[in-house]
Amino acid sequence: MKIRGLKLNYLGIPLAVLSVSLIGGYITGGNMDWYDTLNLPIFTPHGSFIGLVWTIIFLLSAISILLFSNHPKTNRRNLFFIIIVSLFVLNGFLNIFWSTLFFGWHLIFWSVIEMMALNLVNLILILMLWRGYKISAILFIPYFVWVSFATYLAYSIYLLN
Repeated sequence: MKIRGLKLNYLGIPLAVLSVSLIGGYITGGNMDWYDTLNLPIFTPHGSFIGLVWTIIFLLSAISILLFSNHPKTNRRNLFFIIIVSLFVLNGFLNIFWSTLFFGWHLIFWSVIEMMALNLVNLILILMLWRGYKISAILFIPYFVWVSFATYLAYSIYLLN
């Protein structure tokens, strides 16, 4: 759908990604007192670096889905399109749910398991997009790499606490 020549997804997609970021950030920020009591591994990045990485990841994710959804060969009535969009939505839900498990409910072990599911979704997205939407797939690789590291970090925190 277009409004005066502008596709709605140019507004909707960034707003959806921003919403995921803000909700996750709200859950995280409200529980930093608890986090500060944890024994952290020596390789734990500084909080400002983690925030910067997530900002970049959310930006790349928004660009990825925008490129995919606006690509000339993308057919929005196609099952492939529905699956990809559903995976992006699932990704956002899992991202928020991780913040809830780890920071909100302090369930470190279950947050590690959930991160594995999140990264499986990331990998599926990359593999499905790779053939026909390579740039969208490439833009999602940093997300996969970061969540892989974050999973190891969370598992290490679990072991230390």
